[in-house]
Amino acid sequence: MAGTTGSRVVVTGATGNVGTSLVRLLSEDPEVEWVRGVARRAPDWTPPKTEWHTVDLASERTDPTEVCRGATAVVHLAWAFQPTHDPASTWRTNVLGSMRVFEAAAAAGVPTLVHASSVGAYSPGPKDRAVDESWPTHGWPDAAYCREKAYLERVLDVFVRDHPEMRVVRMRPAFLFKRESASEQRRIFGGRFLPGPAARPDLLPFLPDVPGLRMQALHTDDAAHAYRLAVHSAGARGAFNLAADPVVDSGLLAGMLGLRPVRLPRTAARSAVAAAWGLRLLPASPHLFDAVLRLPLMDSSRARTELGWQPERTATEVLREFLDGLRHGAGADTAPLRGHKVG
Repeated sequence: MAGTTGSRVVVTGATGNVGTSLVRLLSEDPEVEWVRGVARRAPDWTPPKTEWHTVDLASERTDPTEVCRGATAVVHLAWAFQPTHDPASTWRTNVLGSMRVFEAAAAAGVPTLVHASSVGAYSPGPKDRAVDESWPTHGWPDAAYCREKAYLERVLDVFVRDHPEMRVVRMRPAFLFKRESASEQRRIFGGRFLPGPAARPDLLPFLPDVPGLRMQALHTDDAAHAYRLAVHSAGARGAFNLAADPVVDSGLLAGMLGLRPVRLPRTAARSAVAAAWGLRLLPASPHLFDAVLRLPLMDSSRARTELGWQPERTATEVLREFLDGLRHGAGADTAPLRGHKVG
């Protein structure tokens, strides 16, 4: 590709929620020479300085080494949330596929690896204070998503030891939303049977208030900005929490949506999710619901101090944008982000 100087970045999972935001930022960055977007299916969308490579990281026959060759950084975002009823399948894609990417980056002599970890990697923690990156990362073992994210933290512990010449960064973002991801996230977590009123909160009679349901949200573009900073920050190593204020709970949501919160016991909420998941009416598993109730709140001070990162949108603004995307079937010109309006 054209150009003689600057960063050369490979992005896996480049057509998904975070990938599309990061590829766009990198393609507009004068410090970036080229971007290689890696995905299972090439999109119609082609930003400047970007070329697409169709690679199935879940396949044992896949060797991403050649795709990584010549890059100054590999940003690994590829992840499969489904099928939750077949955890062996997501393990092959997420864990074994990630390990192939890590080793390919090392074999190709790439100096920087940035991995998308998650708040889901953290062990159960407090909801009344924020924890820093030293909090244990053993996940919630019943939830495949958390189990896989936590396992890759251990993989990277060994990888860092074995490849001291590489700069390895682990991003641990909160739950990520943007308008264009609304249809994809509805399919992943709500499924095709999600009733229309759930996408129109103004039509709901009340808001369920489940004890312990406190979480953090972040706009996907703000997370992508942190990834871009990590690519360029030569001294950045280790883990970085990423989250926006305020903390999202039933009180904030009720006030934002103009709804009356009604207390719903954990057992009742969990039973409803488990029944819907067992009947395959809901893709999101009850194990992930259990994890969300236990994940700690994160302190993002290290990213602000060492990367110079600052989210541009509040969590309230993020959720308003996402809900608007749900109502209008928002999406983008990639296979994962295709739009679909809820009736």
